[in-house]
Amino acid sequence: MNTSSVLLDKPASGAWPGAQRGERNFWSGLALIYALVAFVGFAPSYYLKAHFGAGPELTPLLRVHGILMSAWLVLLVVQTSLIRAGQVAWHRRLGVAGGVLAAAMAVVFTVVALQRARQGVLGPGTVPPLVFLSLPLMSVLVFPGLVAAALYNRRRSDYHKRLIMLAGVELMLPAVARLMAFAGLPPPAAFPVVDLAVVAIAVHDLRTRRRLHPATIWGGVFVIASQPLRILATLTPFWMPFAKWLIG
Repeated sequence: MNTSSVLLDKPASGAWPGAQRGERNFWSGLALIYALVAFVGFAPSYYLKAHFGAGPELTPLLRVHGILMSAWLVLLVVQTSLIRAGQVAWHRRLGVAGGVLAAAMAVVFTVVALQRARQGVLGPGTVPPLVFLSLPLMSVLVFPGLVAAALYNRRRSDYHKRLIMLAGVELMLPAVARLMAFAGLPPPAAFPVVDLAVVAIAVHDLRTRRRLHPATIWGGVFVIASQPLRILATLTPFWMPFAKWLIG
């Protein structure tokens, strides 16, 4: 069996070279969009901070945070490019690094979120620290959860790539929230924007498979349903005591 074909979805009417190229181009293009959105969103406070002078001081912890997120996005672009080039063996070797990186990201992202809340750093715009804390903490659950599911399904490529890309939606959220703040909008305004990636994956499914893939359905529901939960959690009488307990 041709191993490169394993990482491609077979279109409803059969696989042909043009369809395979289109399949590869879609996932590669989506990875590049993720990387571009992250760069633009974090340019003032991280990537081009020397020019803009915006955002908090880049402590060693924040630098590690940025390096890990950047490394994940670079790896995502590289991994989709390897599949696009038919380099399946290298893709699988680098997948091990992706799992280790995702675990490190979950730990560091949690520490950063708690530390910034403890220091009283406002969220994008003027969101109170303990209220904003619900957004990154939910991301720490959603992102590694989807990555873990993707790694579990690493030999079922149709599941694997969709779950990885849906995990990437979660990484877009803080970048887009910062862009919304520039426009004077609250962080939740980022939800429908990042959900466009979920819609794009669903449309791709319908075009190539004529039905939604189970990973798109359940992974997409997981991502979208987690978004209002972050807001609803802060409205309960339990959130503030819990958040204060978390930050010590």
